[in-house]
Amino acid sequence: MIIQPQIQGCVARNCHPIGCRAAVQQQIAAVRAAGAFNAPCRVLVIGASSGFGLASRIALTFGAGADTIGISLERGPSEKGVGSAGWYNNIWFREAAEQEGRLGLNLIGDAFSDTMRQQAIAAIREHLGQVDLVVYSLASGLRILADGTQVRSTLKTTGEPFTGLGYDIEHDALVEQSLAPASEQEIRDTVSVMGGDDWQLWMQALAEADCLARGAQTVAYSYIGPESTYPLYRDGTIGYAKEHLHATAEAINLQLAGIGGHAWVSVCKALVTKASAFIPVLPVYLAVLMQVMKVEGSHEGCIEQMRRLFAEKMFGAQGVVADGQRLIRMDDRELAPAVQAAVDTLWRQVTPENFHTLGDFAGLRADFFALNGFGLEGVDYGAAVEVAELAALRP
Repeated sequence: MIIQPQIQGCVARNCHPIGCRAAVQQQIAAVRAAGAFNAPCRVLVIGASSGFGLASRIALTFGAGADTIGISLERGPSEKGVGSAGWYNNIWFREAAEQEGRLGLNLIGDAFSDTMRQQAIAAIREHLGQVDLVVYSLASGLRILADGTQVRSTLKTTGEPFTGLGYDIEHDALVEQSLAPASEQEIRDTVSVMGGDDWQLWMQALAEADCLARGAQTVAYSYIGPESTYPLYRDGTIGYAKEHLHATAEAINLQLAGIGGHAWVSVCKALVTKASAFIPVLPVYLAVLMQVMKVEGSHEGCIEQMRRLFAEKMFGAQGVVADGQRLIRMDDRELAPAVQAAVDTLWRQVTPENFHTLGDFAGLRADFFALNGFGLEGVDYGAAVEVAELAALRP
C-alpha cells in the first residue's frame, strides 16, 4: 500500500515505517558526526520509542557505546492500520544497535504497571546484571493504577481561563484556542499521571531487586519555559505535575545516597515532540523560538539536545552541571535574554495572516511530520509499502 500522512488537528493518525527508519538513521548519523563521549554503558530507558527517550537511547548507544533496555507502549500493524511510529522506531533502533554490537532490547507494555517493572528487572538481570543509568522519559495521558483505576491528565490552567492563538498542523493555520481552569481533582489526576510517583516506584523496585550499580544515576525530563508561557504551562496542570517531578527527584536522590547514586531533572528546551505539539497555544511560541534560534545558530533538535546533555552536562569533564535547585538546565540557550527579547517582539506581532513570515512554522511542521516518518530525504513516498513484510518484524 502507498502511505500518505493522516493528520487530525495536531495528532498524527498514521506513520510511514520506511520514513521512520530514515529518521532513526538521521539521528544516528548526527551522533556519530558529533564524536564519541564517555557515559554509562548499561542503561534503562523508560519511555524509549520517540522524542527525548529515543534520542537518549541513540545518543548513548552510538555516542558512548551503551547497551540499553527500552520500555514503551506501542502498537504494531493490524487490520486497524500500519501501526505506530514508535513501534517502528524500536525495530530500526534495535537493528542498528545490534549491527554496532550493542544490546537494544525492547520491552513493549504499560510502563506504569508492576508487571512491566518485573519484566524489566528480569531483563536487566539476564542481559546487564545491573544498570548504571535510568532515564525516565515517560509521556502519557493515561495511567492505570494498581487497583485498576484509570487516571487521566488534563491540559488546563489552574487560575483564570487562558485564550490565545494556537497552531492547527492539519490545516496549517492559526486558530483561537482556550484553556479552562482545572478542578482540584483534575490537578491531582494530572500530577498522578505526569508527576514523579511512577518514577519513584521504578527506582524503588530497581533498588529492592539489586538492579542498580554502585553510583547509579537517574534523570527525568521536564520543561519550565519563559515567563511568557507560564499561564499555559508552568501555572497550568502540567506545571503542577512538573513541580511534583522536581520534588520527587530530591526524594529519590536521598534514597540513592546509600549506593552513592544521584537523581536529576533535566529541564529541556522547547522542542517538537508528539506531546508538545498537542499542548494548546505552545506551538506558536515554539515556531517563533525556532525562527530566532535558527537565525542565531543555537537551535537544537531532540538528538542534539540529548547528546549535549550526556556528553557535556552529565558526564563531561566537569561532572554534572546543575543549578542551585539541582536542575540540569538544557534550556540555557532558549532562555538567553537576547533570544527571549527577540521571541517576545515577534510573538506579539503574530496574526493568522502573517504567521508564516514571523515564525518557523514550516520547520515545526516538517519536524512534526518527521516524527511520524514523513518528509524524510531519500524515502520514496510514492512506492508501495509491503505491509505483510512489516508484520513479520518485531521490536
